[in-house]
Amino acid sequence: MSRSRVTGAEGMETTYGFESVGGASEKQARVNEVFHRVAERYDLMNDLMSGGLHRIWKSAMVSWLAPSKRPGWRFVDVAGGTGDIAFRIVEASNGAATGTVLDINGSMLAVGAERAEKRKLSDNLTFVEGNAESLDLPDSAFDAYTIAFGIRNVPRIDLALAEAFRVLKPGGRFLCLEFSEVDLPVLDKLYEAWSFKAIPAIGKVVAGDRESYEYLVESIRRFPNQANFETAIRQAGFERVTHRNLSGGIAAMHSGWKL
Repeated sequence: MSRSRVTGAEGMETTYGFESVGGASEKQARVNEVFHRVAERYDLMNDLMSGGLHRIWKSAMVSWLAPSKRPGWRFVDVAGGTGDIAFRIVEASNGAATGTVLDINGSMLAVGAERAEKRKLSDNLTFVEGNAESLDLPDSAFDAYTIAFGIRNVPRIDLALAEAFRVLKPGGRFLCLEFSEVDLPVLDKLYEAWSFKAIPAIGKVVAGDRESYEYLVESIRRFPNQANFETAIRQAGFERVTHRNLSGGIAAMHSGWKL
């Protein structure tokens, strides 16, 4: 079975890792089951997938976003159920920002809501169960739309990007953090070996769940590379589209503006 990346975002709707599926609804159901299983171990999952670097990458994303410290600045964090990005945004705004944390997976949201309460951030954040492809949110309502390590799990990425454009205010910013294509010749071989040999094995030992980790590794390998994903963002209507590689392209941050 082919392990090559899809060349456009539309190619993701019929792939579940390296496996072909009947369509978007089947993929969504299977992805949902993965995240129900890993919700309580989500930080562990990201630590395994990134060697712990995801924490630095998320901080870099929020630093590039530079949340406003003025009252009334609003953001939506999609596929952000456990709250990692949302907490960082609120803290970077000195508590001024308010946000909607949206996730299709109730198990992930439950983890995030509990963490928000412990951090005393519940007044800043609303946790909403919903689908990135069809947001039950008003037009032109948010100053920023963020999504971290979530968009590659959305079956119809083009619909998710269109929804991001719709809910942003004019002048609003789209910012996405996602695993991507390594662009360093030696690092790419090392990362490939780590991904396919080590991560599923560690997932089985640590979390008792090899299958979920196999899917997550495969989904990274299938996701469009930096240039192809930039094309998809532009096609959704965004301007000033750019990206920044992190750790040699293991991950990348993508930015676009609704102008």
